[in-house]
Amino acid sequence: MISWKKGKVIRIIDSSEQIQELEVDCEGDTCLAWNYPLLSGETVVGDLVYLNTTAVQLKLGTGGYHFVIANLSRTPENETGPGHIMKLRYTPYQLKVLSVEEQESPYHNDIKEFRSLEGTPVVVGTLHSMLAPAAAGCLAGKEKELRVVYVMTDGAALPLPLSRMVRTLKKEGIIAGTVTTGHAFGGDLESVNIYSGLIAAYQVLKADVIIVTMGPGIVGTGTKWGTTALEQGEIINAASILGGRPVAIPRISFADPRPRHQGVSHHTLTALGQVALREAVVALPELDNSQRDMIKKQLEEAGIFARHRVVFRDGSPALHYLAEMGIRVSSMGREPSTDPAFFLAAGAAGSIASDLCKK
Repeated sequence: MISWKKGKVIRIIDSSEQIQELEVDCEGDTCLAWNYPLLSGETVVGDLVYLNTTAVQLKLGTGGYHFVIANLSRTPENETGPGHIMKLRYTPYQLKVLSVEEQESPYHNDIKEFRSLEGTPVVVGTLHSMLAPAAAGCLAGKEKELRVVYVMTDGAALPLPLSRMVRTLKKEGIIAGTVTTGHAFGGDLESVNIYSGLIAAYQVLKADVIIVTMGPGIVGTGTKWGTTALEQGEIINAASILGGRPVAIPRISFADPRPRHQGVSHHTLTALGQVALREAVVALPELDNSQRDMIKKQLEEAGIFARHRVVFRDGSPALHYLAEMGIRVSSMGREPSTDPAFFLAAGAAGSIASDLCKK
């Protein structure tokens, strides 16, 4: 069920064609809200809106933001652009997009005539916060410029514009383009599934390296099989089937208080140990001996050494690169200074991927 409240927009904090950050008088309380003009039209100060307050009520990881369901003060203009593929299908918000595969798309033949990723490295993570250090790892200290393309799945947030980090990485030229797959939307290109999303990144956006993660947020239940992080194994399979070279980012932490996420997360152990049926390079950062021994033991017990190629790599150049660019990163409220292993693993994966490039 959805928790509803009515509010009045009192300030536009930030606004673009794809997302607006609002301050709303919410039945006497001042609150923050996101509005997606593509779904509910543009808002202006003074508009009355209906808000979805469910996530804040449940204290979920939305940063304390509500979401605009509908604008009661104005009717959005009808969308008349091209496209016949529906995302958010059979919901009140189903929206048409021009998917890269469909016949109306200028890239239809590029997708139709695809043969292989030709060994293009595909870095596969499980959390959105892995994107920046992985992308930085691809570029840090490299003489040749690489085109890094981000493919966002529908395992967490569906609207790509929610990610401030993606906007920053594109602005700084760290990622060259984006593809949103499945029901995720808002990328430079839209695709129906992960297979065509990877193909679009390679064929259309000319990626040298492809990075795949879900958007902000993740679904977890504290159980082995009840998490969207398991998509990592499925994406590894897809990348390999298409002729790519999968590079897996393990979720590693020595600061997470939850035992199931200490060392190598149980999400990673399941995704790589049981779901991934094709071989990947598993990137591990350089750590102290005790941490390294713990991780190796976990991977050994999960059968990952037998199924994949494990490579140790210094991930710190990626973090230095981000620091030099003035880009701050965090995950679960922790920064590299408090949980270095998490970010070093992603940086290591990016570095390995850059070495695997054809260039």
